[in-house]
Amino acid sequence: MLEKLEGRFLVTFLTVLEEGSFSRAAEKLGYVQSTVTSQIQLLEQTCGQKLFHRLSRGVQITDAGERLAIYARQFVQLGRALEEALGSLEEPCGIVKICALESFCVTRFSRFLKPFLSEFPSISLHLSTGFQGDIVEQVLSHAIDFGIVPKDPEREEIVFEPLVAEPMAFVSTADLAAQLNDKGWEPFPELQMIGFGNRCVYHTDGQKLLDELGVPSGARTAEFPSTELIRQMIACGVGAAYLPEITMQKELAEGTVVRIPLPNPSTLTHGLIRHRDRVLNAPAKVFCNKLLNYFHITQAVNNE
Repeated sequence: MLEKLEGRFLVTFLTVLEEGSFSRAAEKLGYVQSTVTSQIQLLEQTCGQKLFHRLSRGVQITDAGERLAIYARQFVQLGRALEEALGSLEEPCGIVKICALESFCVTRFSRFLKPFLSEFPSISLHLSTGFQGDIVEQVLSHAIDFGIVPKDPEREEIVFEPLVAEPMAFVSTADLAAQLNDKGWEPFPELQMIGFGNRCVYHTDGQKLLDELGVPSGARTAEFPSTELIRQMIACGVGAAYLPEITMQKELAEGTVVRIPLPNPSTLTHGLIRHRDRVLNAPAKVFCNKLLNYFHITQAVNNE
């Protein structure tokens, strides 16, 4: 099979996968659609497997295609790294793909981005958001260069580099916090938990903590898609949320919301993850070094 594989076919395959259609892939690659169709057909013949289901409005990848994608991403990544190693780039140039929690992007990552992009204008960061499970899967499948997650996945294939220790807090309006402080948690079986839902580590950890405090497991939940909406709902008194303190920093300082006392301090450690076997290209190496150094300096300053 190896002698029949061509790098450009794999690039075309990955572009079809990303764009979801042959026509959009052809437009992105500067091909006519028949060229894309021909290359995918030749790749399917080489693999002896159907890679896409052709649908009326695009394509859907098959199980065989999903398996090929893991290796195709590594093949293309290695090819680009080799090209860089043999070339003589004056400055890092290319794409770095990262996925992180939306709340981390809003509160922490955005402060790093402006100076980084100003210093390295030839590096293009493709940033997406997701939850821990999604991010880990993307790293394992080589779909992204890096992920930023709130907990070490503790997987042999993944390297975890700590970035920041994140103090966590239960927050609510002062009125609700006062009731909880006076009466305890047990009289509030209908306490509404606000968050991103059960796919989010913050939300699931918060529910576990409530269980430990004796709150009935049937506590209601309200799911919202963004940090901003969650902040507004907490400030309006809709319920309580378990979040990084920095998420509600402004509201806590103003007294709009308060911390609900907990038996013990709670902290999560956000970290940068990458696949142990992934060969990083020049821009990815620069990004990794700069990000780790940025958070190392930030933590040192905060600890003074």
